[in-house]
Amino acid sequence: MERAAPRRVPLPLLLLGGLALLAARVAADTLMEACCADGHSMATQHRDCSLPYASESKECRMVREQCCHSQLEELHCATGINLANERDSCATPHGDNTSLEATFVKRCCHCCLLGRAAQAQGQSCEYTLMVGYQCGLVFRACCVKGQETADFAPGDIGDIQEAAKISEIEEEQEDPYLNDRCRGGGPCKQQCRDTGEEVVCSCFVGYQLLPDSVSCEDINECVMGNHNCRLGESCVNTVGSFRCQRDSSCGTGYELTEDNDCKDIDECESGIHNCLPDFICQNTLGSFRCRPKLQCKSGFIQDALGNCIDINECLSISAPCPVGQTCINTEGSYTCQKNVPNCGRGYHLNEEGTRCVDVDECAAPSEPCGPGHLCVNSPGSFRCECKAGYYFDGISRTCVDINECRRYPGRLCGHKCENTPGSYFCSCTVGFRLSADGRSCEDVNECSSSPCSQECANVYGSYQCYCRRGYQLSDVDGVTCEDIDECALPTGGHICSYRCINIPGSFQCSCPSSGYRLAPNGRNCQDIDECVTGIHNCSINETCFNIQGGFRCLAFECPKNYRRSADTLRQEKTDTVRCIKSCRPNDVTCMLDPVHTISHTVVSLPTFREFTRPEEIIFLRAIMPVYPANHADIIFDITEGNLRDSFDIIKRYMDGMTVGVVRQVRPIVGPFHAVLKLEMNYVVGGVVSHRNVVNVHIFVSEYWF
Repeated sequence: MERAAPRRVPLPLLLLGGLALLAARVAADTLMEACCADGHSMATQHRDCSLPYASESKECRMVREQCCHSQLEELHCATGINLANERDSCATPHGDNTSLEATFVKRCCHCCLLGRAAQAQGQSCEYTLMVGYQCGLVFRACCVKGQETADFAPGDIGDIQEAAKISEIEEEQEDPYLNDRCRGGGPCKQQCRDTGEEVVCSCFVGYQLLPDSVSCEDINECVMGNHNCRLGESCVNTVGSFRCQRDSSCGTGYELTEDNDCKDIDECESGIHNCLPDFICQNTLGSFRCRPKLQCKSGFIQDALGNCIDINECLSISAPCPVGQTCINTEGSYTCQKNVPNCGRGYHLNEEGTRCVDVDECAAPSEPCGPGHLCVNSPGSFRCECKAGYYFDGISRTCVDINECRRYPGRLCGHKCENTPGSYFCSCTVGFRLSADGRSCEDVNECSSSPCSQECANVYGSYQCYCRRGYQLSDVDGVTCEDIDECALPTGGHICSYRCINIPGSFQCSCPSSGYRLAPNGRNCQDIDECVTGIHNCSINETCFNIQGGFRCLAFECPKNYRRSADTLRQEKTDTVRCIKSCRPNDVTCMLDPVHTISHTVVSLPTFREFTRPEEIIFLRAIMPVYPANHADIIFDITEGNLRDSFDIIKRYMDGMTVGVVRQVRPIVGPFHAVLKLEMNYVVGGVVSHRNVVNVHIFVSEYWF
């Protein structure tokens, strides 16, 4: 397409760097094909898909696992086909029939044996049973292979020369299945039959053919009513079939049979009863009973645990003894005893048992009033003369101690009153000691014994420990001063800009080992400008660019037809190298190229702790010329290097100028290096008449401040 020659309009370009990046992870995209190839290799070499994956991509791990399992199934199936061809038996060499590998091997072996059997019986190699798509392919492959090799059986060949002749004749004959359109499954999804005129597709039982006459879909027997579920059962559709499920469970003591009937569980026969060894289990419908083996003698009854316990005939039999006698229960029986006179309190029968006489309660060794108290006997009773500090209790008829502390509360002792037999004594609470009068309490100065690890203050009845600056009192004993880890406090992350080191009673801030120095305030880290201080090792052909925590030596050469601008000489310390177009005479192609300047610059950024909104980091400013006849427009664009769309560029008008603002829209964690190619296109009448290209080298430090 032909374009008009661009008008040379000077557009000075100003580039400013701003700082704003947040923490996040930048991961490279992983090719799905490579992930699948790794899965195939893992299945082929290790025969194990459970090995750990090194990739951090969730999609790559999923693809690798699926491809590994698919390849592993094909390898197991090939082993089963070889087993059927070599041994005519599907028994595994090691006898393992429970693993997943043995299941795949056995299934493909059986399908191959079925195909060989069909070929031997002269049947068709097109499978019609509901054996599944994969089994049908194995069935047909083994059947067709048997037909192709049947004519080469050793029993039908006279000698080697005759076999060679027959082989030449067989090669000239056409393969009967060469033009079979159903070979390899054909276009059908399940069953295929080639009638010669057309290919007819059909489905397995439980499926129906779709309108495309190729695909099959499951028949929902439950919706169509093509099921035989009984009353009380619900129909549940399955792929290719259905099943009947009871609406309610059978309950305790019953189990569900294969016919969905409830059958009683014989707990005695199955051994799930809890009858003790001395009991016999007897099954009942829905439960069981425990019958004791041991039978009790007369006068005893058997409890629930099979134990024989005595029967109290005096309570269970109405009036077992005659009038004037008392029933006394015995082990297994009872006896009757004649009644005697009943004496009142303080009296008892004489030796003849004919009359009641006084009981001397004060006779030794009895002490009814208590040790040390005087007992005085009286007819049918007694009285007590108690010692000081005791009183006579008419209910217990003994001398009881007087609790002076309870009777005179707060009047006997200054702090605590403790009762003693016949008296009392005073005591003080912790932090006090008893005065000379034996009743008052005075404060104890605990600080004289230095109970605290640092500072102690005596208070009334106690003391208080406190610590010096940088320490705190222990929550365990309240006397030990522990160092405060200022770095571990909730605000510890903001004490130091880089790293906080705790020391006894205080803390220190540190900076990265290279590229930074501690600021005068002792907390912040300042970047060392190696380019200004001259401690860099850049050669004379390289330009030193300072970045956070270091520097970069970069050499930028202007491309053909461009020359370095006079304001970016190598001897100058600058962050921008600008190349201006310089065409040779009569070089029309160069003159028509809209690119006017190509600049290289470096922006150094640290990693920040927080990222809440897009940050403006680069400004491309251009002064709009005045065009009375035409309306010019400046378009900014990021053409290369924008990994994961971490940056964008917007247009803004400031102080009569058009400004392209590059913003960081995603967080990035250093160390990170990206080269953004920015373009500023000056468009007049829909045609780019002028273009400035800026290559921005962005370095992100791995540290944050």
